[in-house]
Amino acid sequence: MHVTIRLFAGLAEVIGSSSLAFHSHESPLTAGRLKELLSASYPEAAPQIKVSLVAIDHEYAPDDSVISEASEVALIPPVSGGEPDAEEQETPDGRFSITDQPLNGEALLDKVLDVNHGASLLFVGTTREMTGTQRTTALHYEAYVPMALAKLQEIGREVGERWNARCAIAHRTGLVALKEASVMIAVSAAHRDICYEASRYAIEKLKASVPVWKKDINDSGEQWLGADPQAKDYPSL
Repeated sequence: MHVTIRLFAGLAEVIGSSSLAFHSHESPLTAGRLKELLSASYPEAAPQIKVSLVAIDHEYAPDDSVISEASEVALIPPVSGGEPDAEEQETPDGRFSITDQPLNGEALLDKVLDVNHGASLLFVGTTREMTGTQRTTALHYEAYVPMALAKLQEIGREVGERWNARCAIAHRTGLVALKEASVMIAVSAAHRDICYEASRYAIEKLKASVPVWKKDINDSGEQWLGADPQAKDYPSL
């Protein structure tokens, strides 16, 4: 069977392509077996393949998940949130977006305001210069856009179900300079304590499950963050 696999971040750089056409004589083919075959075919990328997850049709797939030729398959390295999408994409309701344009906090907050909510928050994540002794000059973000949007929507639904709160999230791709916003999360709720809790949950869930990667650009070079095979950052499956 023939499978086309999308690759991202440091894994795409090691293999030398963002898309890989792979042929397997095995059928059925599972997600776990696909990783084994890829590791054997691309030994230089085997350490990264080992700690990556397979996504099938925009959902993380356990090792026993069966892949068909019709499946949209992606290999997801440890997320840390390349080749960014060059245009803004958002969900039909406009509350969740991935864009290479500067983020607008006022517009995002307006999407969640409610006459029955007495509290609203706007979380803004920005590029900082110093991390310990390491000086960053900029960050570069890449996203698996269709899956990222689906995961942002999941976060929004969870926030609504758990706290009866409204949530909107926007994330940048491409080059993000110092002090510029890479992510914004707007939340509104009936009371401030609920609003703080829901906002904190949204950013932590985003960092753990949304397929967005960042490359640190600094004085000594460039490095994909989260690329350490010993430092996985995934949700439990």
